[in-house]
Formats: sequence, structure tokens, C-alpha cells
Amino acid sequence: MNNILAIIPPTPNEVEDEIAAKVKARRLELNLTQEGMAIRSGLKFSTYRRFEQTGEISLRGLLQIAYALNAIKDFDGLFATKQYQSLEDVLNESTNKRKRGKKNG
Repeated sequence: MNNILAIIPPTPNEVEDEIAAKVKARRLELNLTQEGMAIRSGLKFSTYRRFEQTGEISLRGLLQIAYALNAIKDFDGLFATKQYQSLEDVLNESTNKRKRGKKNG
């Protein structure tokens, strides 16, 4: 059963919770209070506290936290261009490439 759950991608809410937990763990490693982390990242205390409790924060706020934790480079891989394994993969991709995104609805 655990193997089946491993292939199901996490929901956005689960990812929010995981990121907030990682930030909290890092904050505690640095021996910072929530208020100290809020000051260090340039956020209002209530905004930072809500982030740790719910995982909800603006992208800008998350980037400010990452910068304060010297982790801003961790965003470099997000939505990175596809890495090809072979020339065949490149050729297959170029022949199947769409000009525009698909419309939903």
C-alpha cells in the first residue's frame, strides 16, 4: 500500500505544509524565534506566524524567507527546462512540439 501512495503526487496543501515545516525546522536550527525570523525576512510577525501554521504565504514572502535563510538558490531548479538523456530524446521532442499551450474547457 505504501508503494501506491508513493507514486501519487502531493497536493498543493501538502506541499505548503511540507515547506512550512522545513522552514520551521531551519529556523529552530538557527535558534530563532518566529518574531526573529519575521524581522530577518522583512515580514510582519502575523504573516510569518500564519505561514508556519498553515503554509500559506505569497510568493514574495516565501522568497524573502528563502533569502533570509540563504536558500534563494533552491528556487533555480523550479520549472527548469527539460534535461534530455539522448539525442533521440531531443529529436523526438522537436518533432512533437506544440506551438501554443492547450486550452482547457
